[in-house]
Amino acid sequence: MKPERRPVVIEHVRPAVDDGRHPVKRVVGDVLTVTADIFKEGHDQLAARVRYRTHDAAEWREAPMRPVDNDGWAGEVPLDANTRYVYTVEAWTDTFGSWVEEMRRRIAGGQTDLESELLEGTEMVRAAHAALPAGAAGPDAALLRRALDALGGRPARDARLDVLLDGGLREAMARVAPRPDCTAHDRALEVVVDRREAAFASWYELFPRSQGRVPGRHGTFADCIERLPDIQRMGFDVVYLPPIHPIGRTARKGRDNALTAEPGDPGSPWAIGGPEGGHTAVHPALGTLDDFRRLVKAAQGLGMEIALDFAIQCSPDHPWVCEHPEWFYRRPDGTIKYAENPPKKYQDIYPINFASPAWRELWDALLGVVRFWIDQGVRTFRVDNPHTKPLDFWAWLIREVQDRDPDVIFLSEAFTRPKVMRALAKAGFTQSYTYFTWRNFKEELTEYLEELTGSEMAEYFRGNFFVNTPDILPEVLQRGGPPAFQMRATLAATLSSVWGVYSGFELAEGEALPGTEEYRASEKYEIRVRDWDAPGNLKAHIARLNAIRRENPALQSMSTLRFLPSSSPHVLFYAKITPARDNAILVAVNLDPFAAHESTLEIPLEALGIAADETYELHELLADQRRLVRGGRHTVVLDPRAATAHVYRVGRWRRRERDFDYYA
Repeated sequence: MKPERRPVVIEHVRPAVDDGRHPVKRVVGDVLTVTADIFKEGHDQLAARVRYRTHDAAEWREAPMRPVDNDGWAGEVPLDANTRYVYTVEAWTDTFGSWVEEMRRRIAGGQTDLESELLEGTEMVRAAHAALPAGAAGPDAALLRRALDALGGRPARDARLDVLLDGGLREAMARVAPRPDCTAHDRALEVVVDRREAAFASWYELFPRSQGRVPGRHGTFADCIERLPDIQRMGFDVVYLPPIHPIGRTARKGRDNALTAEPGDPGSPWAIGGPEGGHTAVHPALGTLDDFRRLVKAAQGLGMEIALDFAIQCSPDHPWVCEHPEWFYRRPDGTIKYAENPPKKYQDIYPINFASPAWRELWDALLGVVRFWIDQGVRTFRVDNPHTKPLDFWAWLIREVQDRDPDVIFLSEAFTRPKVMRALAKAGFTQSYTYFTWRNFKEELTEYLEELTGSEMAEYFRGNFFVNTPDILPEVLQRGGPPAFQMRATLAATLSSVWGVYSGFELAEGEALPGTEEYRASEKYEIRVRDWDAPGNLKAHIARLNAIRRENPALQSMSTLRFLPSSSPHVLFYAKITPARDNAILVAVNLDPFAAHESTLEIPLEALGIAADETYELHELLADQRRLVRGGRHTVVLDPRAATAHVYRVGRWRRRERDFDYYA
C-alpha cells in the first residue's frame, strides 16, 4: 500500500458528537470554541487554524488557534447566521517561528557566528514574499517588502537581527508563509446554528376548542386570539396547539377515553382526518385557514409564535386511507390495523407503515405537510411520538426543511428509552421532552441535570422541561396542591432555559383518574370551559418567573448550571452565573410541598469573585426582598404555605458610588 504522508498529528477535535457523525448545536450569536490535540515529532513550532464556512458557501474562512496546554490548541468561530456550518482543523510547521525561537536560544547561549542562520531567515522572508499573489498590496505584503529592503546589502548582524526577530514580522510570516506540510483533520464537522428561541423560550399548550366562554360551544381560532393577551401577560413566547385538523368519526372515542362516543363528543384531535381533509386541512368548527393565519399574525403582534403538532397518523376517515392504502399496515384478513401500545388501544387511529414499498412517496408527502404549514407562517413544530418512526426519516426531513427554512424548530415528544431519545436529538431535533417530569427528589434531579449539562449530551440535546402535558399529570401535582405547582414551575423555569406548561396548570388542576397519570375529564376527549381568573390561580407566580428569566441572562442557558451544598435533603440549591460573572442567580427550592424545611446554603463566593469578608446583597426576586450578607453561609426557611423557593440575584457593594453593582 502506498504510504500517505501526514506530517502533523491532529486528534480529539472538539466539539464533536460521536466523532463528528452528528452535528453539535448552538444559537446565533454564540462563539464556537474548537479544541484539538496537535503535535509532531521533534521540537518545531506549530501553527493551526479552524477552517469554517456555512454549508452552502464555497469559500472557507479561518480563525487562528492558540496553544492552551500541553499540545492542546483552541480557536474561536463566531456564529452569526441561522444556518448549518461546517468546520475542521488544519495545522502545519511554523518554520519561521521555529527559526526565531532557535535564534533566540543561540543568542541566549552566547553564540556569535550566526551568518548562516541569518541567511536562512532572510531566505524564508524572500520565499514568503515571492509566494504572494502578483501585485499583493495588503499590510502583510508591505511589511515583508520593508523587511527585505532593510535586509538588502547585508547590514550589520545586529541590524539584521532586529529586522528578523521583530514580532510584527513573525506574525505576518505566520499568516502568509508557505505551509508545505499543512495537514488537515481527516473529517469535516458540523454545527447547526439555530435562532435564539431554540434555546430560550417559555411554552404554553392549549386546546383551541376549549378557549370559548360558553359551555358546550366549540372554541374557535377567534377565541384563541382573544385569549392570547392573557397568555402573553404570563410571559410565554410559544403557544402550542395540538392537532387542528378534521377529526375522524369512525371509532371516535368518548369522554375519558370511552370506546363509544356519545352524540356531541368531539373525539380526539390526534385521530386526524375526515371528509373535510387531512393533515393540510383545519377542523371546520375551529374556523378557516384564513382564520388560522389571523391567529398566527395576532400571536406575532404580541411577540409570540404559534407552534403546531405534527402527528404522523390517520383516522380511518383520512383521505390517505383511500388514496394511499399502501401506506398502512394490513392484517391477514385485509383490514387495516389500528394503533396499539398494550394494554392501551387506539381504535380511532391508524399508524403509518414506514416500511411500505412506497416509502419514498410517503416521505415526500410528509415533507409537503410540514412545508404547507411553514407557508402559513408556522416556524415551530412539536412532533408527536417521533420514536415510533425511523431515525433516518427524521434526519432526512429535518435537514430538508432547515436547508430551505433554517429558522424552523422541531420539538421531540419522545418519552421513551434514553438512547432512543438521544438518537432523535442527534438526528436533528432542536429540542426534546425530558424525564424532568418524573424527577422529584434532590439526588435524582441533581444526577439527571448533571447528565444533561455535564456530558456530551450538552452539545446536542436541549431539554424542554414541560411540567405537565395532556397525557401526564405527575403524582406530585395530584397530591401536592398549589405548592407543588409553584415548586415544579420554579424548578422547570430556572433549571432549564426552555420550559412549558399545559393549560390548566395555572389553575392548579390536579384531579386524575384513579391510579393513573391521566387527567379526569381530559381535554383530549371533551371540550372544557374554564374561569382563567379563578381564585387561587398561579398566574402571577408564572408571570414573575418568566419576567425573571427575561431579566437575567444567566437563566437563558443551561450551560452554567452548578449544584451547591444545602444541609437539608429537601432543599435543592443551585447557581447559574454568566461566564463574565456579570449576572449571577442562586435558587433554593423546597422539594417537599407538604412541610417547611430549614437549610444552610453554601454560597460559592470564589465563583462569584466575592471575598470572604466582603458585604454583598441577596435580592430575592420572587418577593422582591433584599438583604445584606457577609460570608459563605446563608440559612433559609422555606414554608410551602408562603414560599416554596427563593430566587436570588447577587449584587456587590461599590463603596465610591454607594450603590450595588449587580451581576446583571
